[in-house]
Amino acid sequence: MANKTKTDVLKLVKEHKIKFVRLWFTDVLGFLKGFAITVDELEGALEEGMGFDGSSIEGFARIEESDMIARPDLNTFAVIPWRSGDEHAVGRMFCDIYEPSGKPFEGDPRNVLKRNLARIKEKGLTFNVGPELEFFYFKDSLIPQPLDQGGYFDLVPLDVAQDLRRDTILTLQALGITVEYSHHEVAASQHEIDLRYNDALTMADNVMTYRLVVKEVARQHGVYATFMPKPIFGINGSGMHVHQSLFKGDKNVFYDKNDKYHISPMCRAYTAGLIKHAREISSVTSQWVNSYKRLVPGYEAPVYICWANMNRSALIRIPMYKPGKEKATRIEYRSPDPACNPYLAFSVMLAAGLEGIKKNYRLPEPANDNIYRMEDEERRNAGIYSLPEDLLEAIRLTEESELVKEALGKTLFEYFIRNKKMEWDEYKAQVTQYEVDKYLPIL
Repeated sequence: MANKTKTDVLKLVKEHKIKFVRLWFTDVLGFLKGFAITVDELEGALEEGMGFDGSSIEGFARIEESDMIARPDLNTFAVIPWRSGDEHAVGRMFCDIYEPSGKPFEGDPRNVLKRNLARIKEKGLTFNVGPELEFFYFKDSLIPQPLDQGGYFDLVPLDVAQDLRRDTILTLQALGITVEYSHHEVAASQHEIDLRYNDALTMADNVMTYRLVVKEVARQHGVYATFMPKPIFGINGSGMHVHQSLFKGDKNVFYDKNDKYHISPMCRAYTAGLIKHAREISSVTSQWVNSYKRLVPGYEAPVYICWANMNRSALIRIPMYKPGKEKATRIEYRSPDPACNPYLAFSVMLAAGLEGIKKNYRLPEPANDNIYRMEDEERRNAGIYSLPEDLLEAIRLTEESELVKEALGKTLFEYFIRNKKMEWDEYKAQVTQYEVDKYLPIL
């Protein structure tokens, strides 16, 4: 896809009779932020960016250094479909955040990902990712009440959300985002829409757009969509399995026709890097207290750090090779959830994989048994360890990680650690319904 120019964007604005343009960016925790400008301000914004007060944005700035500049990325211009029928049509563009001095802001997650991608760009490599985001539809945001009792791949009449998925896909396509699959997931009222793989920066932007579109279409239908990792006890939570590969031009450098599993030495080392560093990147790929309610045995979420071809209890799956599908060779990292910050999650996964390549980590043999059924001693003997059990353990591991500190940069790393500790302190002081039900009658 050719890069858009300023002239291209201004032409599209005129063709679509755009009156307002929303400038989007992402805060440290992965929430979409933005402000609107009139079309009269657009040319100036494309030239010099737009100033805004960053002091109220999570992790962006202290009061005494609050001025920020949002510079739109020309390639991300799109017409917002649910506003395109209005008299005053609306466009949107993702922005990179800069300091007034012109220096890229170190606390901007998009800048963090671009900096990590620059490490491989100089080698002619592209980091491609294809996430599978799961989510729930509920009647409202107050009580997690499912809309159906459907299951995996169920169709009508159980799957009452087919129209919601259809409208979501049409909206994504109108925004230029390619969808591969959509279906009902395992749990009641749980769904999945898979995006076709793309370069990591484009995909991180697409994930942010996807989450907004899913919620907006649900709102239009009078229901609520959530990417909360584990909204209901006793059923599967929502994951974001991330398929990933490295390309050099049109060549997939993860593929090797002579290897037993058709994966290259680079792919092996990359996968070994993810396995070795999985625990210390966990607080970024699974960043909420609730994320660790999903990462428990018995609900199809990976807990144990190993890889396999067919074994879906493993943290990393390498799909079986299909002749003629060399470009489809990839690894699937299964612990992230859809509530993470995609810019940061893609950054730390890439950093872990690159560390494996740099230091030529050895990939262990695949775990072809169901790891959930193995005894603890069997797993230890096989060298299989567990992901962190809760956010506190995860954040302590991240705090000691030089790899994550380098990937995120000092500014964002320090804020992220501080914020996650605050979240844990707030959580641990809560008195839950479980405690009331269990202890009040007996103590």
